[in-house]
Amino acid sequence: MAAEGGVALTAGIDSAIEGVASLVIVWRFTGARLLSAAAERRAQTLVAVQFFLLAPFVGYESLDALLGGERPDESWVGIGLSITSLLLMPWLGRLKQRLGERMGSVALRGEGQQNLLCSYLAAALLVGLAGNAVLGLWGLDPAAGLVIAAVALKEGLETWRGEGCCAPSPSPASESQGRLPRRILPPLAAV
Repeated sequence: MAAEGGVALTAGIDSAIEGVASLVIVWRFTGARLLSAAAERRAQTLVAVQFFLLAPFVGYESLDALLGGERPDESWVGIGLSITSLLLMPWLGRLKQRLGERMGSVALRGEGQQNLLCSYLAAALLVGLAGNAVLGLWGLDPAAGLVIAAVALKEGLETWRGEGCCAPSPSPASESQGRLPRRILPPLAAV
């Protein structure tokens, strides 16, 4: 298995970046940082940085493969792994986003968005590898990677700013005390 295309290589880099983002979230929700607005902002910034690390790498690898005519090898293992990621990552991402919304954590919502981005990478990888293996359409993989790079950049900017579709806004009383609002969370099964 030589080069499997820009998205295949990027999927591995994405996993490493996601691992770092997950560690940031674990750090964020341990000890005295649980209700700290400063820790939330720091975690939010670190999660955004993970998007900023991913976007140029995905873009460069995809553009290089597309312009260089690099054709991915057939990889049935890669196809199987991408199907597994496609089944698990959307569920995990939505779960983290719901929890982040309920907890008032833009950082956790951003981490959930990274899981969704991973599922997009898995879908692009699946289309690219299957399209190449079955139809010889090698350009699908790097073209999808360019779109994913743009999405990663957009999500990074939104996470950095604390924006997004459902980014919570702390109450004025919470901001003045440097603490996040306390919320009663439903059981995990309800999420």
